[in-house]
Amino acid sequence: MERKSTKDYKQHKSLKKENLRDNMTNIELALNTLAEASATELSKEKSPKGYNANAHIARQGGDVAKAAREKLESQLGKSVISSAKASDYTLPSNDVEDTKAIDISEHEGDDKE
Repeated sequence: MERKSTKDYKQHKSLKKENLRDNMTNIELALNTLAEASATELSKEKSPKGYNANAHIARQGGDVAKAAREKLESQLGKSVISSAKASDYTLPSNDVEDTKAIDISEHEGDDKE
């Protein structure tokens, strides 16, 4: 499987200007965090010098997350990469009930006898 760019994932989720991270599932966020944390730890350990060495470390961090993703997908029997985005889960503003703040000072002592 070829490496996907941020642009590829934004296309997969049909995002235009929205933030990709804001539109990731919990699993996608966890895998992204694993890739970033792995790359950070590898970088601390190996102290790469220059762009190419740092890019290699970044790919290694991504490979750690890729292995975790593939293991999870093999156990689930399905992909964990979703085309779902945040707007798929939010209610349109006209469906949300208006709520009013309650002045709790009016009700102080109500539960006391």
